[in-house]
Amino acid sequence: MIGDAVPFLIVFFILAVLAFLIHWPIAATVFLILFAFTAYFFRNPKRIPPNEENIVVSPADGRVTKVGPLDPSDPHSAQLVSIFLSPFDVHVNRSPISGKISDVTYTKGRFINAMSDQASVLNEQNAVTVSNDSIEVVFKQIAGLIARRIVFWRKPGDILEVGELVGLIKFGSRTDIIVPHNVILTVKQGDRVRGGTSIIGRY
Repeated sequence: MIGDAVPFLIVFFILAVLAFLIHWPIAATVFLILFAFTAYFFRNPKRIPPNEENIVVSPADGRVTKVGPLDPSDPHSAQLVSIFLSPFDVHVNRSPISGKISDVTYTKGRFINAMSDQASVLNEQNAVTVSNDSIEVVFKQIAGLIARRIVFWRKPGDILEVGELVGLIKFGSRTDIIVPHNVILTVKQGDRVRGGTSIIGRY
């Protein structure tokens, strides 16, 4: 479980105890359910990346909602894969490739539905650029309708392994990944992917 869960767990536990002591069993039950859900939400299952070279793995768990070129009119356009995370998905984020972080750009924004195309432009987000000798990719942590905080634990200059844990988005979100045009994508809209283990492209 991710340490960011601890403050929430403490609050829900204290509220549950207080509600029990003043004989509010329904309230106590609600707080215990919230305690259990928070522990579930912040889970961090062990993931072992595929033992292959030149792969791009999913940076998040969820459902692929969009796959295609950023600019359909440009044959050399970069490609976008959007992944929607429901409140029941694992919400930690992982590096899609091995390489060095060259840029981290955080942008404040709104909290519209993460399924909307406008979310990648208007919502709170954190764009991370990772590159190695062969490829440069950008993945975005995008806040959703419920999400209110993006967490990123690394910084520019850090060296990452493929599938390495880098952050999370709290309570519902979306993750976009942008790859060069010559990456062969291996996912399609509607696919379910797992962060750090599902191959979404090869180069």
